[in-house]
Amino acid sequence: MRELVTYTDYMVICTGSTPRQTKAIADEVRRKLKDEHGVLPRRVEGDAEGEWILLDLLDAVVHVFTPEAREFYRLDRLWGQAPRQEFEAAAS
Repeated sequence: MRELVTYTDYMVICTGSTPRQTKAIADEVRRKLKDEHGVLPRRVEGDAEGEWILLDLLDAVVHVFTPEAREFYRLDRLWGQAPRQEFEAAAS
């Protein structure tokens, strides 16, 4: 993202099946960042509703969507010119 915008270097976009799952994903991201790196988000938006949760870490912005919200906002298409790396969830 650093070649496209000045406010962040990385954007992470992920999807949870339900608002409950998006909240769990966002909580785990926050916990891991705090425990392993001593980093807390500067701002969190959408946590109460869980349809689209945004974690602003300054150098990175994490978006956690439900499938419906991800399709509606289409950040993948909006930022389609950004370099992309995809990851699949590990089997549990």
